[in-house]
Amino acid sequence: MAEKLPTMSAANRTCRPAIDVHHATAAIDKMLHANVAARTGGLSPIALSQVWWDWAAHLATSPGRQTELAISAWMKALSVANATLTPGTVSKDVRYRDPAWQVWPFNLFAATHKAQEDWWAEAATGLPGVSSAHEKVAAFSARQMLDMMAPPNSILTNPEIQRETLREGGGNLIRGMQHLREDTMLMAKGERPAGMENFVVGKTIAATPGKVVFRNHLMEFIQYAPTTEKVRPEPILIVPAWIMKYYILDLSAHNSMIGWLVAQGFTVFCISWLNPDAKDRDLGMDDYLDQGVMAALDVVGKIVPDQKIHATGYCLGGTLLTIAAAAMGRDGDDRLASLSLLASQADFTEAGELTLFINDSQLALLEDMMWRQGVLKADQMAGTFQILKSNDLIWSRMIREYMLGRRGEPNDLMAWNADSTRMPYCMHSQYLRRLYMNNDLAEGRLDVRGAKVALADIKGPIFAVGTERDHVAPWKSAYKIQRLTDTNVTFALASGGHNGGIVSEPGHPGRHFRIRTTRHRETYLDAEDWASRTKTREGSWWTAWSDWLGERSGAPIKPPSMGAAKAGLKPLCDAPGEYVFQE
Repeated sequence: MAEKLPTMSAANRTCRPAIDVHHATAAIDKMLHANVAARTGGLSPIALSQVWWDWAAHLATSPGRQTELAISAWMKALSVANATLTPGTVSKDVRYRDPAWQVWPFNLFAATHKAQEDWWAEAATGLPGVSSAHEKVAAFSARQMLDMMAPPNSILTNPEIQRETLREGGGNLIRGMQHLREDTMLMAKGERPAGMENFVVGKTIAATPGKVVFRNHLMEFIQYAPTTEKVRPEPILIVPAWIMKYYILDLSAHNSMIGWLVAQGFTVFCISWLNPDAKDRDLGMDDYLDQGVMAALDVVGKIVPDQKIHATGYCLGGTLLTIAAAAMGRDGDDRLASLSLLASQADFTEAGELTLFINDSQLALLEDMMWRQGVLKADQMAGTFQILKSNDLIWSRMIREYMLGRRGEPNDLMAWNADSTRMPYCMHSQYLRRLYMNNDLAEGRLDVRGAKVALADIKGPIFAVGTERDHVAPWKSAYKIQRLTDTNVTFALASGGHNGGIVSEPGHPGRHFRIRTTRHRETYLDAEDWASRTKTREGSWWTAWSDWLGERSGAPIKPPSMGAAKAGLKPLCDAPGEYVFQE
């Protein structure tokens, strides 16, 4: 039988299109943008061109500024000549610490590069009319180009590489080419970098004994076995970042924060997040709150009933936990005994150089790339962090491994860093737009379960940690939790960076920290004043944190059972579980 065709009414002589034109044309745009992103590493060429035209147009119409920069260039050229003729005056930059950089012609190369850096830093900033955001990107871009062309990066201008090549008859270059070939092959296969074979999850790292006591689609929940006869009544719940695997806090036996807390007599629980793939594209912030933090709190309440919880969050996990704590305070949920935030941010107005990549143009391109993939891939996120610290993570490694032919000594932190994860399209888009770009959490516009949250609703005491060299969550940004909340805040500033400053076990050589408590209603100190008035202590901040937790905990009691079979929480498998092995 022939199919009956739809007819048009007298009132409407036009047929409705078989497809939605808007969505169809939008999909064309998204595919084009995703293809562009694949070729630019996710960076928006339009955003970069806007920076260039803003800077160049204002400079072109500022003859006085041009004259000033020309004079500066001439003065810097004279300083280069002086540095070349005066031994020992080359830049103190660690890239030039080899004594050979102090003699001609290498001192000329180093001095010229330093003068170029200084001139471009001057040229890219302080130009009236250029937006602050564009000024920062211009300075960053100039620095990246100069870092790439730095004299240490070439065998033609690096005396250390030349000396080693002569000494070994080129053996270092042969080894370097072998290292490059090996790394390229491993990367193409999606395998771990060379030298990581001794770091095995569940055996040598992420090996603190425990049980997975709960699992849903988004996370596995681990309860760690006690190692003391008695424990504090209040358990510790750890919410790690989902950008990497949780075991940054459970590395080797000597530097596992989780293992150390267990040894101090605490019952410790930790979330192990799902490594999402394309089918998880629609997981959003509400899912991570409900299926993650809130589900974990419910499980802890069943295993350790009638006890308040010391909630601890690291990096993005700390931000998510802060949102949860604000929502709980708003709703009268008083299950938290305290809140510990490790290298975490709640205000993103000064969130470091990562914000250089966050604007409307950049996010539109990134979202279209994730729209096609369903996730932000691990290597795409890793590339962003490498750019932020290109000297440490790209160029110095290239010199050491591919030109000098020396493999770096592998360690557990490097193994963890190589075990990266993906991020779902919806969640990552919401996180970047609502928090990084719009700063909705700090400014009271973030909606959780149909109502706005305010950080002033957080009731319990807070222990916040920043690290001195953090390029992901700068300590001054983490410090803002003092101004945003209306409770007692103890802030610790630790030596080290975003990861190394947190994984700072007692006995680690060269560690120090500063710590001060700001009581409720006390006069606020800005970050610089706080630092100048707070004395430095030698050692690890972990011990001060343990004391702080202990002061807010009851007398030790018998440890709880592993899981709660009667409540349907029978242990499912041994820690570290299954999700941590997802590639």
